[in-house]
Amino acid sequence: MRLCFLLFLISVFGTLPALEAQPSLPKSLPEEVREVQITSSKDHSIQPALFYTPPAVASKPTPLLVFLHSWSTDYKTMGGLAEALAESRRRGWAFMDPNFRGPNDHPDACASDLAVADVLDSVVYARKAARIDARHIYLLGSSGGGHMALMMAVRSPAVWTAVSVWVPITDLAAWYGFSKETGSQYYKMMEQCFGGPPEDPDRGPEYHRRSPLGFLSRARKLRITIDAGLHDGHDRNAVPLRQSLNAFNALARANGFADKVLADADVESMTREARIPAHLANEREDDPARQQKILFRRRAGPVTLTIFDGGHSLDVLTGIRYFE
Repeated sequence: MRLCFLLFLISVFGTLPALEAQPSLPKSLPEEVREVQITSSKDHSIQPALFYTPPAVASKPTPLLVFLHSWSTDYKTMGGLAEALAESRRRGWAFMDPNFRGPNDHPDACASDLAVADVLDSVVYARKAARIDARHIYLLGSSGGGHMALMMAVRSPAVWTAVSVWVPITDLAAWYGFSKETGSQYYKMMEQCFGGPPEDPDRGPEYHRRSPLGFLSRARKLRITIDAGLHDGHDRNAVPLRQSLNAFNALARANGFADKVLADADVESMTREARIPAHLANEREDDPARQQKILFRRRAGPVTLTIFDGGHSLDVLTGIRYFE
């Protein structure tokens, strides 16, 4: 029967059609990591994820770290995956790495309702498969993963104990404009997600709905830390610093700390000139365990903003240390 089918394919195509190979697990991951298939609660499709449970999970509840891939990657190809998993294992934590519809280049991705459901479904799966301590469920993401982490904070704040976001995208319409102006590929990817630019009156509302910036008041009281590189946004494949600064301001207001809001002039100068204004220079802390030096830090209740001496990057260890 198999031979007949192959001969049929040859008769139709003239040769065997190329079959897309499914990527295997990264070789750097331990054997204990399982690729799991999770049924979407939204459209009932089967969605993949990587899942790890520590040996002691059967005897006592364990924290869960949910790690979100970046804008153009998926659950197997994102940067920091091996390190995040290794740090989870070292602490005896469970680890979940959902795909949430893969790279942001089609309508089902980019914080769609389907993608949001995928992340929540992955937490439900972990809690059914292992003894997860619901008081310690952590969310970590950078860049596009930071965008999605803040969207999850907005859409389901009660699920998360704490959220760590690095160099996030918080306003898709503004990032579209920056990406088009600098000639990066991201504005075209957004058009693939939304069917057109944000200036289109039929598309603009969806850009807004999938941007966390306008809804961060829903994440009030949630512990959130935002880490951003001072030099981010100064090359074409990056995210302007103001995307993080504006998010901090929104969260500071939502939590009742209007006195901690950064002035518009400071947001503008830090973003444009990549420097900390002299009157803010004393707001800093030393942390020798970090990969990059802290240049500015401000807290507003449960929310922390850290500007580090770097660009568009993620320090996985520092992100996980925050949860401890």
